[in-house]
Order: sequence, then structure tokens, then C-alpha cells
Amino acid sequence: MSETVKQADAPGEAKPRSVRVVLMALMIAMLLAMLDNMIIGTAMPTIVGELGGLEHLSWVVTAYTLATAASTPIWGKIGDMYGRKGSFLTSIVIFLIGSALSGMAQDMGQLIGFRAIQGLGAGGLMVGVMAIIGDLIPPRERGKYQGMMAGVMALAMIGGPLVGGTITDHMGWRWAFYINLPLGAVALAMVTAVLHLPKKKTQGKIDYLGAALLTVAITSTVLVTTWGGTEYAWGSAEIIGLIVVGLLSLAAFLYVETKAAEPVMPLHIFRSRNFTLMSVIGFLVGFAMFGGVLYLPLFQQSVQGASATNSGLLLLPMLLSMMVISLVAGRITTSSGRYKIFPIIGGALMVVGLFLLASMDTGTTRLVSGLYMAVLGAGLGFLMQITMLVAQNSVDMKDMGVASSSATLFRTLGGSFGVALMGSLFTTQVTDTMSERLGPQAAKAAGSAQLDAASLAKLPEAVRDAYQHAVAAGTHSAFLLGAGIAVVGFALAWLVKEVPLRGAGPAQAGGEGAKSAPAPQDSFAH
Repeated sequence: MSETVKQADAPGEAKPRSVRVVLMALMIAMLLAMLDNMIIGTAMPTIVGELGGLEHLSWVVTAYTLATAASTPIWGKIGDMYGRKGSFLTSIVIFLIGSALSGMAQDMGQLIGFRAIQGLGAGGLMVGVMAIIGDLIPPRERGKYQGMMAGVMALAMIGGPLVGGTITDHMGWRWAFYINLPLGAVALAMVTAVLHLPKKKTQGKIDYLGAALLTVAITSTVLVTTWGGTEYAWGSAEIIGLIVVGLLSLAAFLYVETKAAEPVMPLHIFRSRNFTLMSVIGFLVGFAMFGGVLYLPLFQQSVQGASATNSGLLLLPMLLSMMVISLVAGRITTSSGRYKIFPIIGGALMVVGLFLLASMDTGTTRLVSGLYMAVLGAGLGFLMQITMLVAQNSVDMKDMGVASSSATLFRTLGGSFGVALMGSLFTTQVTDTMSERLGPQAAKAAGSAQLDAASLAKLPEAVRDAYQHAVAAGTHSAFLLGAGIAVVGFALAWLVKEVPLRGAGPAQAGGEGAKSAPAPQDSFAH
């Protein structure tokens, strides 16, 4: 633990051992939020087999994602106004209630509703973790701890499918939800016992109108990216209607925020050049990362013949590289105080990695694709936590919660857009290639099946060859789009202004008790 934290004596500061305990609790909380969707994915076939409702299957994930994204900025503002500890503990309790109820669900409708409750809590978990780190640890020291959080995210992505499969096979799918309860209880007890931050008293009221409008805008956006090209055609009345509703609610939200006494997302934070740049770069990171997580296993299973049961391990080169680089970048930032070079290097590696992945074809070996994934993972590692660190360093302490929630929200929305746009391009390319090789009717019949490695082995050689070439063409198009988007992030990284990271003076280390720590100036006017 840093000397700056050891020497902390101001009210609200944590002693070294307490900080370590709190950080362990925060890592458990982040693991809960990230691990849940990873575990549920492998349990879904069993859940559908027992509860039925296959036509509503996608809503089990969508309800969780929607609730998480929509609640994220609200949790951030509640923490800023009424105190970080109380809001964080509340989010843990809501998440655990949702987990218990999900495990007791008797039909698909109940499960979807209870998953939404889980998602509400998960939004507060992710924001609370980053905001509490922002309160306890000064920016100069913060990089290495946020790097640990990136490691937890990678661990969840790798281990989630394996844990989910094991739990479902040996304990039943309900324990995929119940497993959250003991972990959450430990985090709850640790945070309650050792996190001591002054309670806030504010005369302002929550901006309910702004929160409602933002929720509608986020919900419309997520539904457009979730349903577009799958449930409904992109030009359908449903998708166009959602786009219109989203744009109108966003415009109304921006107007309301200029008038509100305590806006749920204060627009003045976007006057900081670094904060705005990091929000956009974070969006692009989410775009690349979630697109990669979705389509890389598909390529390896369909083209390279890998087993679906080890889908988490297929991403190991990317996730391990991301975790190691994130930890190294965090420690270098802590020791040197320099960080501008990392978004630039990360942006360059992300572009190169995506271009390399776009070059894969039916002859690409697992070793080569693993090396390509490692390059992308290194780029994400340089970017993941640096974007949050610089965003937090660009605002006053009183806005730490909304800064953390905004950065998290932009990354989440980036992931939604990445999965949707890359998915649409992938599907179109697969269909076109199959039609060229087999004809429209045969392509339609083959494309309607879930063609994993075992299923592919049973197909006639001509059909199997056509499908593998189609998947390779689809991943080529998807990652080429990702590379083009990443070029924008690389260009924006050069515009970041290296503002000195705040040190660990009494105002900064005092957690929520700190009110006098102004953000370093990096506005567009400078």
C-alpha cells in the first residue's frame, strides 16, 4: 500500500489494512457483476429445458443488460449526493435479492423479471467499485488497483463458462444464481465493517425527470442494438420507432439537465477535453472487446474445430494479455505519473490486432490466431483502466460518482453497438458466401442450424467447407469494421492532454469527506 494512504489521517480515510480489506471486497463485488452473465450463458440450455419459454430466451440476458445500463448513471449520482458506502451496500443487497429470486424462478417470465432486479444491483456494483477506489486512492496510486479490477474482469470471462458448466452439471442450474449469495455476503460484511466514509447530507433532490429520460434513451439504444437485424429488420417500424424515441428522449434529457439543480449527469463534466475523449475512447474499447469476445470463439469452433465446452479458454490469449498489460501499465503510471503514451500505444495495438484478426481464414492455425488475440488483448490492456483513471482525474471529487458511472456507461453502450453492428455484418456476409457456394436454398437450410464442431463433422464435405469459408468471411468483415472504428480511437488518443495526476494530499485521500480538491484543468478552452 502506498505511503500516501499509510499516512492518511484526515476524516474518512482508511488505514492500510482496512484499505486492503475494502479492495478485496471490491474485487469480489466486481467478480459478482461480471461473472453472472458468463455463468448463465452455459446454463441456459438446461434452464430452457426445465422452464420452457424458448421464444423468450434472449430476454434473460437482455433484461439484465438493460437494467444494468439504465441504472448505472443513477447509482453514480446517488453515491455523489448521499454517500458512497450506503449506495454501494444497497446495490449489493439488491443484487443478492435478485440472485435468490432468480434461483427460485418457476417460469421464464419470473426469471426475466428477477434478472432485471439483479441487473439493477449490478449497475451499482460496477459504479460503486470504481467510485470507491476513486475516493480512497489518489490518481497517482490508482492505476495499479484499477489494473487489478481488469484482471478480475478477465478472470470472470475465462472462468465463467467453465464454472457455469460445472455448477449446472453437478449442482443444478439454480445454483448458478445461488452461488452469488455467499460471495455477496462476504463482500457485504467486509465493506460494512471496514469502509468508513462520512455520510453526506445534501439539500438537493434527485433529478427524477432527467433520470427517467436518460433511462428511456438508454433502453431504446440497447433495444435497437439488441433487436436490430435479429428480432426485427433494421428498416422495420419497431426499430425506426425505437430510434426516434431514443433521439427525442436524449434531446429532452440534455435540455432538462441544463435546468436541473442536481442533474443526474452534469453536463459540465464534458467541458473537460480529457473526460470527453476518454468517454469516446471507452466506447470504442467496449465496441472492440465485446465484439471480439463474441466472434472469436465462433470462429475457433466453426473453422478451427475447437470444443464449445471450453469457450472461455479459447479467449485466454486475449484476456491474459489484457490482464498482464493492464497491471503493468497501472504500476508504471503509479511510479512515473505519466499516462498519455498508454492510450496511444493501446490504440495502435488495438488497430493492428483487429486487422490481424480480420486476416484470418480457413487455413489459420490456433497458434497464429492466439498470437493475433494477444496483440488485441495488449491494446485493450493499455486502454481499459487508463480511460477510467483519466476520466476520474478530470473531474472534481464531488463528481467522482457520475464520472465513474459515465465512463462505465459509455463502455457498456460501446459493447452493445459492437455486438450489434459486427453481428449484422457477420450475418450478412455468412449468408452471401453460403449462397454463392451452395445456392440460396441450401444456404438457408445449413445456416438455420447451430453448427458447432460436432455438427459440422456430420455434414457433407462440400457443405462443411462452404460453411467454414462463410464464417471466415463473416469474421473478416466484422473485425475489419472493428479495425476501422479503432483507427478513430487511435487518432483521438493523440489529443489527450497529459494533466498531472492528483497526489495524495489530505483533500484527495479523504474519500467523500474531500470537498476542496479541484480537478486539474484540461478544458477545451485551454
